[in-house]
Amino acid sequence: MTIQDEKVVSLTYTLLVDGQVKDQATEEQPLEFIYGLGYLLPKFEEYLLGKTVGDTFEFVLSPEEGYGVYDPSAVVELPKHIFEIDGKIQEQLLVVGRVIPMMNQAGGVIPGKVVEVGAESVKMDFNPKLAGKELHFSGKVTAIRDATDKELTDGLHGERAAQGCTHDCSTCGGCSN
Repeated sequence: MTIQDEKVVSLTYTLLVDGQVKDQATEEQPLEFIYGLGYLLPKFEEYLLGKTVGDTFEFVLSPEEGYGVYDPSAVVELPKHIFEIDGKIQEQLLVVGRVIPMMNQAGGVIPGKVVEVGAESVKMDFNPKLAGKELHFSGKVTAIRDATDKELTDGLHGERAAQGCTHDCSTCGGCSN
């Protein structure tokens, strides 16, 4: 059986960024996903197409193929008062380096990293954590099977049914980014 649309794929991988391991899936805890439903970066899936159980892979995704180039306009200064709860600014949240879930104009949650805290404002970076980075992947295909009708409708772990997901999740990291 080969990797193609509507197949459940299990694989191991190591992700290196700037020579450092940033993520890993092991034989004991492999990455499992339904191919072709947009769970992973499109170029990542493209490199896996046609592979079979036991095949190894190694490839590099450019920033454009991964999480995009770093966008300086995604670093914004926000008024400190928006971090108030019951009229009190939540200073314990406003720590440089901390990632805080924020709501965008469309009502979606987007992570923002605190870059600087001033007297009246907070500078936050809304770029994805790996924006501007080359992603070096290596791994091995450990299993392939047909997805069931229920998995195709609801998702491998029920995530599509639970969230009513009907869009291309690769842009939001599987409806949780």
